[in-house]
Amino acid sequence: MSFDKPITEIIKKRFSCRTYLDRPIADEMQTRLMQYLSQPHEGPFGSHPRFKLVAAAEGDSKALKGMGTYGFIKNPAGFVIGAMQKGGKNLEDFGYVMEEIILHVTDLGLGTCWLGGTFTRSRFASKIALRDGEIIPAAFSVGYCAKHPARMDVTVRGVAGADQRLPWWKLFFQGEFNTPLERDITGGGYTLPLEMLRIGPSASNRQPWRIVKSGSVWHFYLQRTSNYPPRFLNALLRLADLQRVDMGIAMAHFALTARELGLDGGWVVDEPEIKKPNELTEYVVSWVEED
Repeated sequence: MSFDKPITEIIKKRFSCRTYLDRPIADEMQTRLMQYLSQPHEGPFGSHPRFKLVAAAEGDSKALKGMGTYGFIKNPAGFVIGAMQKGGKNLEDFGYVMEEIILHVTDLGLGTCWLGGTFTRSRFASKIALRDGEIIPAAFSVGYCAKHPARMDVTVRGVAGADQRLPWWKLFFQGEFNTPLERDITGGGYTLPLEMLRIGPSASNRQPWRIVKSGSVWHFYLQRTSNYPPRFLNALLRLADLQRVDMGIAMAHFALTARELGLDGGWVVDEPEIKKPNELTEYVVSWVEED
């Protein structure tokens, strides 16, 4: 399923919508979404997450009231739930594939909001019929965005700093972590893919991605936030490692934009001998440019 609009336009349009109009998703739109969700999905590392749309029907807007989102989401028309088997790099794959789905939903004209910790997992597990060995790292709400967000929506965005992003020089580097990558001399036309990565969503807007350019290779690192999430909250809500999911989101924005621009390349895991700034920095993957 291809995008109707340019990917850069879709990425810029996407935002975390927590307040929706109280109406169901149009039948034609719902059919397109369900067809896309039913296709086999594979992340860059080979994992195969699966997804299910749980939607309210016409005249049954209260059907989703018991899903359990702790009051963070108002009047959703549905939820897309994702599940996958445990395994190496599974969460990065999950983040990549789910963000690609969210961008398709945005392309349809619907609003979405990632749900990483603000939902009751047991209720969502029953809806997707969770299988042995599977986990639900995240889900997202979907519907028609209200023109005027609820007070809770404004408060949450303000607390998270959702409209703010780290500057270029704090995220992208040349050769080593001590040398910021100059925006206008990235080479090879990768300024736009990096910018689309920079403005991507992340759990609590932590933006844990760091990129080091070495020749024609872009090395992706996870810069963990100390004690995030707090241990007591992690145990209480049984959260997935959301910062690994965030890395998948970053990879999706980067790769989708690069490919739309005709920039060929691929993902490889081959950690370079680059000195990391601290013990919270983890190598994830590299994008290798192709001629």
